[in-house]
Amino acid sequence: MTGFRATYRLQLGTDLDLHSARELLGYLDDLGISHVYLSPVWQARAGSTHGYDVIDPAAISRELGGEDALRALSAEARERGMGLILDVVPNHMAADDTNGYWADVELRRKFFDVDEETGRWRRFFDIDELAGVRQEDPEVFEATHRLVLELVRDGVVDGLRIDHPDGLADPPGYLQRLADGGAEHVWVEKILDPDEHLRDWPVEGTVGYEFANDVTALFSDPSAEAVFEELWGGRAFGELAGEAKLEQAQTTFAPELDRLRRIADLPGLGESVASLPVYRTYVRDGQASEEDREALTGCERAVREEVLAGGAFATRFQQTTPAVMAKGVEDTAFYRHTRFLALNEVGGDPSRWSIGVERFHAGNAERAERFPRGLLVSTTHDTKRSGDVRARLLGLTAMAKHWAGAVRSWHEVNAPIREAPDGDGPTWSEELLVYQTLLGAWPITPERLEPYLEKALREAKVTSNWIDPDLEHEARVKEFAVALLDHGPFRYGFDGVVARAAELGERIALAQTILKLTSPGVPDVYQGDELWALSLVDPDNRRPVDWAARRAALDALRGGEPPTRETAKLHLIWRILDLRRRRPDAFAGAYTPVPAGDDVCAFMRGDDVLVAVAVREGWQASSWSLPPAAEGSWRDVVTGAEFDLPSHASAAGVLGPEGRAVLERVA
Repeated sequence: MTGFRATYRLQLGTDLDLHSARELLGYLDDLGISHVYLSPVWQARAGSTHGYDVIDPAAISRELGGEDALRALSAEARERGMGLILDVVPNHMAADDTNGYWADVELRRKFFDVDEETGRWRRFFDIDELAGVRQEDPEVFEATHRLVLELVRDGVVDGLRIDHPDGLADPPGYLQRLADGGAEHVWVEKILDPDEHLRDWPVEGTVGYEFANDVTALFSDPSAEAVFEELWGGRAFGELAGEAKLEQAQTTFAPELDRLRRIADLPGLGESVASLPVYRTYVRDGQASEEDREALTGCERAVREEVLAGGAFATRFQQTTPAVMAKGVEDTAFYRHTRFLALNEVGGDPSRWSIGVERFHAGNAERAERFPRGLLVSTTHDTKRSGDVRARLLGLTAMAKHWAGAVRSWHEVNAPIREAPDGDGPTWSEELLVYQTLLGAWPITPERLEPYLEKALREAKVTSNWIDPDLEHEARVKEFAVALLDHGPFRYGFDGVVARAAELGERIALAQTILKLTSPGVPDVYQGDELWALSLVDPDNRRPVDWAARRAALDALRGGEPPTRETAKLHLIWRILDLRRRRPDAFAGAYTPVPAGDDVCAFMRGDDVLVAVAVREGWQASSWSLPPAAEGSWRDVVTGAEFDLPSHASAAGVLGPEGRAVLERVA
């Protein structure tokens, strides 16, 4: 098996199957990718566009090409020294009569978490069509994992991504069974709070959201927070999140709470379920960690004691809190709190405006020590915005007063197209959402903008919702946003603001790309993201990729053409992955922070790679303390320039005018 250098996520579906994935191997190999990271390949419902609605985990999707196509893809990947990672969906399957486990009444009772009293079943979040699977039953685990573990043992796949383990009755026990079955390389889609740490499970790490949030916070200028807060003028995120979680617990998840009450009818159950600051606890057989006890401090005393005691109530409670957190925070509060959208990301906390270089180093150091092969992401199929959109929005923190003044002027000049006769135009929160969305994804068509706004309004559940949508209000917000595209008084100011934000954002995105490719862990590239990708939440981030354009761009770079503005990110990825290919020991080695002040993030990987990027516009490079190992001759990985680096070399001299450097030792 080849080492884990970098993964590339492919979203299989209507426009990409296993045969076409095989055709991409040459391109991905040339880019420097070691492992193709596939979305679910299991037999799903007819017409599935994402693969998470599995009906048979013991079969590879016929629509994607079947098991023969998967094995052929793996064989060719192996010939190139590459490998595969599969996405496993243990928590749920489709509640569909084409699912043999579901259609058979006795099998349904055994395989699915069905409430015998009501006939309802544990759902994946609030989706009735996806029923929770009883992986705690060894026979269920065996039946649903027979094929995937066979593929691991046969060497067809090298690693597994585990979707939503927090929905399971016993996540640590499930992961141990995977390890016992031969799955050596496993990544969990565990959403961690910024202050939470991954438990000591038999895994390589998470799928990388904590890195994405750290690198976002690193580039968020702390001096801008007060300006954005004044412009927002709304309620604190923590208050909105707590309120939204309680709403979800008492409405959407009322059936889940009723089921809990039939086990133990305790006071304050809804408030307790909504009180956790993290997705869930992991109390097993009455054994609770200090982290578990701390997370439960906001619960009613009787509820807390019942959870800590273990048993049926504890299991059910711990399966319920992740759904309340996900739907209350990520799918509600993130759409209500529109102060600064770059911070509203999976696993993020918009209350945390920024972090310093030392905090970023601390996160990297922990990953290097505990989970050195954890994934590092900037964009996924589940992110609210692509990394490039977030980077452009982060550029606003370097021009905060300019941005706030522009927004206030737009509020005035856009009044004629905003204000409806009955007063039911966009709210201030919705107006801020529109302006930031336009800037982050510009240029954007009405065909992309309108569906996004419809989803955002319904997720917020303030002026509209999914169950009883206010179509008239939605139409007014869409009309307002689309009218802005050609509204002269708005475009007069907006065009200049977006141009400056785009310039800043590209510099930030390139710096963040360098950090993702060189920090401890395995960097992941989401499909198409090697060129600029200004995508919003799904389904916008699952649009077809122009593979021919990417192949041509990479061929041009490999043929010696200099990078352009359009190919700058692709060039960085290609050059740094080539560095990782040539110097695997450096990236498997030590992570040594190099103190360089508050404006520069610098570190060494092993003794042979030195990385430095500016994290602030108008950065000032303080004198840095280069370790003795840094002395010698070095080559710039991106430009190819060579120079000597004495111990007294200045940070400014190394970073250059662009504020970024990746160096490898020559001698």
